Order: sequence, then C-alpha cells, then structure tokens
Amino acid sequence: MIVVTGATGNVGRPLTQALAKAGEQVTAVSRRTATVPAGVRHVAADLGEPDSLAPALEGAKALFLLLSGDLHKPGARPAGLINLAAARGVRRVVLLSSQGVSTRPLGPTRVAMRALEDALRASGLDWAVLRPGGFASNALGWAESVRTQGAVAAPFGDVGVPVVDPVDIAEVAVACLLQDRHSGGVYELTGTQVITPREQAQTIAAALGTPVRFDEITRAEAKATMTRFVPAELADDTLDIISAPTPAELRISPDVVRVLGRAPHSFGDWVDRSIAAFR
Repeated sequence: MIVVTGATGNVGRPLTQALAKAGEQVTAVSRRTATVPAGVRHVAADLGEPDSLAPALEGAKALFLLLSGDLHKPGARPAGLINLAAARGVRRVVLLSSQGVSTRPLGPTRVAMRALEDALRASGLDWAVLRPGGFASNALGWAESVRTQGAVAAPFGDVGVPVVDPVDIAEVAVACLLQDRHSGGVYELTGTQVITPREQAQTIAAALGTPVRFDEITRAEAKATMTRFVPAELADDTLDIISAPTPAELRISPDVVRVLGRAPHSFGDWVDRSIAAFR
C-alpha cells in the first residue's frame, strides 16, 4: 500500500492515477471527501493533526508527503507525520520539498522545510526528497480572469523562471516510491525553459486562439492576493524568487531526465493539456 497525501491536488492527482495504473494499492488522502480512481481507497485527514493520518497508514509501505501552505504556519508539527509513519511501519517516505531550501536557505518557510528534510533523514526510513521550482499549474490562478476578461494580472512580467509541469513531479515521485535506486536521492525539478509571466500569457493566448492582455501589478498587490491562500511568510519567500531569481533558480535541472529518461514537459505542453480551464 502506498499513501498519497494531497491526493486531489495538481501533483497528488496524477500521482495517484499513475500508481493505480501501475497496479499498486493506493490510499488517497485529502481533507475532504473526494472522487478517486477506481480501486483507490480514500481517507479524509487533516495533516495539521498528525494523528488523523493514522488510519490511512495501516498496512502502508510508502508515503508521499505533500504539505499544504498552512503547515508552514507557526505551531505546525509536520515532523510528527514522519514520526507517525515510522511508528506505523512505513518503510519509505518521498517528501515534496522546495527548490528554495537550497537556493534561499534563510527564507522563513525554507528554514522550516529544511528542518523537515533533516527530520526525514534522521528517521531511519528510506527516503527521497523532491525540490521543484515554480509550478506551471500556478497559471490556473489566472483562469477566471482569462475566461471573463481575456486578461492575466501578475507582478514582474518580464522576469522568468523554468516552471515545472506537475505531471513531471508526479512521475518522478512514482519512480522514487517504487525504485530502491532512488533511496537517499535529492532531486531538483524544473521545466525545459525560462519563461516569463508575459510569455506564459502569450502561450495561453496562442492555445486559445484569442488575445490575452497582460496587466502588470505590484508586489504588494500580488502579496495581497496570495495571502488569501497561503501564509504571508510563504508569499514573501515566493515573491522574492520570482522578482529576482538567482543563477541557481534560472538553471535548467537535469534531474527529470536522470530519473525518467526523457525531457521535462514544456509550459506549452501543460497549457495544451489544461486549456479547458481557460475557455
């Protein structure tokens, strides 16, 4: 049995589907009742309360651990999830971390994530750590404005980073969950090209076949929107990266190729697969 947390999200959903297709027994975990693929068990749990995950871990051999933004809040106890997994007999944990752990180690949320990585290393479990950069699927935040106004609003319109397709993250996670050779691996996951928000909007427009206007907003305006969904510290850490990426954050990582034997998907690939959300 493999347990997937965040199973209804942009990474967890394709991961759950891929594991089920591979013939694995899967338990999908989300906060609320959700539709999951045929043959997949669903358990509702709040990772902010580690003990609520216990029923999902019965008989599990591996755990994919994805933390939502609220687990970066002061007082959160994500390391308790690793302790619980070890106590319940889980043998392997694959942690979805962040590129910023290595590129921005002093950011408040990066310090917390580094501590979680260290807790995993010290747990005695087999482990692998995935450190993606920005997600291509963050563009879904523009879907409503594209549909209703034909417009995208974002800060730092001409500053790019190599965003990664969540399907690539999911496929790397499958490999790390199933293959012993990835034990102890730390993988930085990026896309194929540096792409700016303005260029992303142009890519969406090309796929739609209609113009999409780009409206540049300020950092303060962007933070006000982001903090409706994530803690202020996480918003600031993210905005620091997308406003002035370091050379390390602009690097195209070879790790998707190393693990999967193929190139990462492009932002355009992600748009083509997701275009219905923008129509």
